[in-house]
Amino acid sequence: MKHDIPAAQSETIHDGGHHPISLYLKVWGYLFVLSAMSYMVDYMQVQGIIRWTLIILFMLLKAGLILSIFMHLAWERLSLIYAILVPPLLLLVLVRIMTIEADYAWWTRAIFMGGGG
Repeated sequence: MKHDIPAAQSETIHDGGHHPISLYLKVWGYLFVLSAMSYMVDYMQVQGIIRWTLIILFMLLKAGLILSIFMHLAWERLSLIYAILVPPLLLLVLVRIMTIEADYAWWTRAIFMGGGG
């Protein structure tokens, strides 16, 4: 059984996976801007939860750009993306559950045993 591929699609399939340089330059520009914004958080002496929220937000945006463009996840199958991204996200959920349980154990010890440590 032969599948006919339109000419426009066959050109992109047999292209060899090369992407235009302008795409990489744009991503480098975005990474530069996000890094500059991250440094500005420290330079402007933002404090408290806003500081950590901004730093983590910029870090996650930069990591997403690097994963999607430079590691070519934007062009991969959804199953491969899930295979790469789901295990670390699952580990983060499990760590969060463990911290909640640890806080519960600490406070239970502090209340009923008169110390906590």
